[in-house]
Amino acid sequence: MLTGKPGRLLIGCLLLLLGKSSDAQFLDSLSASAGLNFRAATQHYQPFWMVANQFGTVTDLKSDLSSFIKVSNKHVLASSESQNDHGLYDFNDFSLSYGLSVYNNNHFRSTFLEEAYAKLEYRNWSLRAGRFEETTGDLDRQLSSGSLGISGNALPIPKIGIAVTDYKDVPFTNGWLQFKGTFAHGWLGHDRYIRDSYYHEKTFFLRIGKGDLKIYGGIEHFAEWGGKRGGQAYGGSIHDFWDIVLLKESESTPEKDPHYGDHRGVIDGGLYWDTRDYLVHGYIQKPFEGKNDIGFGTMNGLAGFDISWKNKYTGLQKILFEIIDTKNVNSHVPVNKRESYYNNSVYKTGWEYRNYVIGTPLFLNRARANDYFPEITPYNWNAPDSAIIQNTNIVSNRVFAIHLGALYSIGGDFDGKTLITYTANNGNYTNTDLFTPARGQVYCLQQFFYDLPKYNLTLTAGLGLDFGQLSHNDVAGIMVGATWNLATLRSQ
Repeated sequence: MLTGKPGRLLIGCLLLLLGKSSDAQFLDSLSASAGLNFRAATQHYQPFWMVANQFGTVTDLKSDLSSFIKVSNKHVLASSESQNDHGLYDFNDFSLSYGLSVYNNNHFRSTFLEEAYAKLEYRNWSLRAGRFEETTGDLDRQLSSGSLGISGNALPIPKIGIAVTDYKDVPFTNGWLQFKGTFAHGWLGHDRYIRDSYYHEKTFFLRIGKGDLKIYGGIEHFAEWGGKRGGQAYGGSIHDFWDIVLLKESESTPEKDPHYGDHRGVIDGGLYWDTRDYLVHGYIQKPFEGKNDIGFGTMNGLAGFDISWKNKYTGLQKILFEIIDTKNVNSHVPVNKRESYYNNSVYKTGWEYRNYVIGTPLFLNRARANDYFPEITPYNWNAPDSAIIQNTNIVSNRVFAIHLGALYSIGGDFDGKTLITYTANNGNYTNTDLFTPARGQVYCLQQFFYDLPKYNLTLTAGLGLDFGQLSHNDVAGIMVGATWNLATLRSQ
């Protein structure tokens, strides 16, 4: 949640701006919706895809009745006109966007902010602050198993930063070379092994081509740094910040250097092939947490493709296929130098935020693993150091998975979505007994969406089913929901 004076100030400003939206000249693009959802499962937890990649908004309980409200607006502050390469005129808006998303879960007993943000935007440039939904990499947010960087599995991390949100032409390349990226500073809060630690993010992508075929590649870098644990401070100065930005390595062991930070990243690349009837997207992601991971000498990573059909009369809208393989992570490295993906020996919480893995949800943390193994309990981050073992919060990061997804129209305003995933879970290098042999598991989700434009209403129904060697007893779950579009206004 956004806490403290900065958080209250941001929320207050947003509410003030939303209040002013009653003035017609301020209603550039006001949107408001409210929803009600009910979920129930046959076990004390929900099926995997009914919880995963929901930006931390679903409570993993046997049953839950929850509600939400979302309000956003985009106000054009100024507009300029320019002529594009085709001799047509484009309108380039300088705008202010802002919004709030409030959820009430656990049978209306737990209220929290999922989004609270403000953004100043011009063309593809964006200066933004707050908590807002965002993923990294060009992966489909509805169908993909999730980016190895930021997947949309955890609650958004509050941050401030600048971004080029879509590809922008590099000068003097006649549109053949484009770039985009982000640079942000954030706060990870109190509920961690090292309290009040900072978050660093930067991404940079280049894309080549301006015809039917476009090829892109880039790198994502993330770090947790600073903070404190008991009487130990882990840095936090401007000098430490630039060491983190520039990936300056510790000259001693991480345990003895409070300025080291916990670094990880993703090498990301792919291509788009755009035809008259469909769009094909192929992609690869390679995670790294140290020098030994960088490069393509191992098969660890994610590879996939998706195909989107442009003909609106085609029932099948999009299909996706992915393979994820990290089971041989660092197998070419001596045991004493192996990295454990999403874990760290100093920042023992690892790549997790508020009990949800930030990257691919196919890696299991202790909170999710407790659903399957009662002996694996989530850590109390206020417990003594001796009770929290390094490199053990992510209990399964050596995974082989095959993932399938599809979006389709059944007819009229009736749409469907299907996810099917097989995983072989090999644990990590510290719990080989529990995950030997590998534990296979299948996660399934079937959803239906029905729009009622006359009533500004969307109805949702879903069925989740998990079975295999993790859950032992199969778990099934249902979800029904309704979303009302309360207000949508576009300037003329």
